[in-house]
Amino acid sequence: MQTQEDLEPTVRIRELKKDRVNFVLGNVDLAFANSLRRVVMADIPTVAIDMVEIEVNTTVLPDEFIAHRLGMVPLNSSNCEEAIKYTRDCTCLAGCSYCSLMLVLNVACHDDNTMDVTSDHLDLVPFPTDPEQQNPEPGEELTQRGELFGQPVGKHEPGVPPVLICKIRKGQELKMKCTAKKGIAKEHAKWSPCSAVSFEYDPHNKLRHTTHWYEKSIKEEWPLSDNALEEEPPREDEAFDFNAKPNKFYFEVETDGSLDPQEVVMRAPVKQTAPAAPAATSGGVSIMGAASKTASKRPCEEAGSTSSDDSLAKRLEPALRRVK
Repeated sequence: MQTQEDLEPTVRIRELKKDRVNFVLGNVDLAFANSLRRVVMADIPTVAIDMVEIEVNTTVLPDEFIAHRLGMVPLNSSNCEEAIKYTRDCTCLAGCSYCSLMLVLNVACHDDNTMDVTSDHLDLVPFPTDPEQQNPEPGEELTQRGELFGQPVGKHEPGVPPVLICKIRKGQELKMKCTAKKGIAKEHAKWSPCSAVSFEYDPHNKLRHTTHWYEKSIKEEWPLSDNALEEEPPREDEAFDFNAKPNKFYFEVETDGSLDPQEVVMRAPVKQTAPAAPAATSGGVSIMGAASKTASKRPCEEAGSTSSDDSLAKRLEPALRRVK
């Protein structure tokens, strides 16, 4: 008879949309499921604006406020692993086309109506080259990029509202250059590809991991989720199993559009087994070359990887490709 440890992980996709995926993960322990959640949130690299050079700002908002909002604008980062280098791994001295992207924002209001400055006004331009700077080692990063790589998410797409940066009135102007770099959410939340990640287990609370506070009726005040339909309800005469452990987890992953949910979930098991990379020094958005730095730490390793990582990655790929 096979034990829980002998069974391979199973994945069943319940719903797959452009910006979210819902799946059931089975035959893994709670530590593995939680580590998968943490990796999805904080270990998948994307590109985001990291430095802003402000030339003109006659709006009512300070430079730091606008720079922070620019840093939180999601950028298309498909195939980010191969399409761009980390700045710490590049041989250039001050940025190049292999490790950085350049976006410009140049808007001015000339009429009496209030003008919305949005992410649609951000234009991706070729990264400028410095003739005095030594050429970096050539790589294949430029050939790995898609047509929309580095563009703001949803730019000029019908039905997708742009991200509002600020509002300006007649006579006000905003002109700046933005440098986007590759990073992960452990350094700053702007690099997270996800807007929400959650998982649930034991919807009937058979394991009694949750204590519900209620006044009259626990069933009325704490209604069951839809995931309860996936499992058998407990019987009133059923004895409590002190050795029972959860082995079925209901995941919901929602992205901000920078990466497809397929790519986010597919890269997570690989990241669980990858060695820790050195943390980058830049935390927030640098303004006019004055970088604001935050400490970056690796997460606790109590939810470490298991031998099921490779098996899970192999099972996720065909399942995600079948559901369109």
